[in-house]
Amino acid sequence: MVCVGMNYSTNHQADEGRGKGRIARYAWGKDYHWVMEKRLKKLEQHIQDLAPEAKTRRYVDTGPIMEKAWAQQAGLGWIGKHSNLVSPTYGSWLLLGEILTTLDLEIDEPGTDLCGSCSLCLHACPTQAMPEPYVVDATRCISYLTIEYRGSPENIPHDLRRKLGNRIFGCDDCLDACPYNINAPQTEETAFLPSKGTLAPDLEVLAKMTEEEFGETFRNSPVRRAKYVGFQRNVRLALASEHNPAISAQRR
Repeated sequence: MVCVGMNYSTNHQADEGRGKGRIARYAWGKDYHWVMEKRLKKLEQHIQDLAPEAKTRRYVDTGPIMEKAWAQQAGLGWIGKHSNLVSPTYGSWLLLGEILTTLDLEIDEPGTDLCGSCSLCLHACPTQAMPEPYVVDATRCISYLTIEYRGSPENIPHDLRRKLGNRIFGCDDCLDACPYNINAPQTEETAFLPSKGTLAPDLEVLAKMTEEEFGETFRNSPVRRAKYVGFQRNVRLALASEHNPAISAQRR
């Protein structure tokens, strides 16, 4: 297995101003599946040019691959206490991809865990979704609740709803807290640069968006993963927090 990572960190900061929603950094630009797929296809072709007899298959979140575990085994970094891969050079701002191949390759040294006694990511989680290091309770994770969860707002426990704040797609809080991310280099991939609609999305505008407008606005964006109904649910919850002074104050 050949494991690769692409840096998606930019020098931009999310707009936390009143009336603005927050989208996870990896979804600020174009869909990484599309970006990495093209790169992996070229690498796959390069392998086959060097060894025509080799068989290959590429993946970017498109198959049952334990990508973080294999990335650590390949030496790209280690799985941090927040359960994300951490690179000593790029921090956690890495998107992962893999190529399975029959080619006989030299094995790299696995990544060494350098988290030490640091627990900043655990304390940074707004919903306490990490009850202990290296363990994540997905049912409390804001990324899960705003992207994968398909239920109605009423089915989200009240104590979690009030902690979503202005997060309408994903959450970077545990990553932002990691010391390895503070001085991570910026990406050179322009496809990951944010647009106004992802860096500082207007909640009132999003709330009035039709399903067709949603599809067009986020046509090449990971945000489509949440689906129109789920995204509108997130926007409504974010607007509700704007009108609750106690919640609104928590995120500023």
